[in-house]
Amino acid sequence: MKIAIGSDKSGFSAKEAIKVYLTESGADFDDLGTVDLNQVHPYYQVASEVAPLVQNGTYDRAILICGTGAGMCVVSNKFKGVYAVACEGVYSAKMARTINNANILCMGGWIVGPEMAVEMTKTFLATDWCQDLEDWRAANMHKFALQVSAIEDKIYDK
Repeated sequence: MKIAIGSDKSGFSAKEAIKVYLTESGADFDDLGTVDLNQVHPYYQVASEVAPLVQNGTYDRAILICGTGAGMCVVSNKFKGVYAVACEGVYSAKMARTINNANILCMGGWIVGPEMAVEMTKTFLATDWCQDLEDWRAANMHKFALQVSAIEDKIYDK
């Protein structure tokens, strides 16, 4: 799995903690910014650079951190096929993958500390879509995904 990670100034310390974990676990990842607090990139710039790379398959998943996670999430979701979710804990990160097949985890550096950010990342990356769901619920998730895709087609193919 190829992973992109990025942050603005508010998410920088959480991003750096996640990078340590990813490096130690041998993950294939790239830090797409902010990489230097003297040259900070705003959330909308980072998200608008990372989301298209998830959209086109360069990266399988991404982790984006700003102050609340909301800004990164809003911008990322402007791209067809990108499913970004702002999460505040391990359970929401797990369910974003399990239920929503999210491919970008957004979180807030003002909301979660670096240790929690690492735990959320671990869970997000280790969870598959429909993991541990009953057969009937997994079947529904697949039907729902087709409906979401149809909604996207209406919006983006105009």
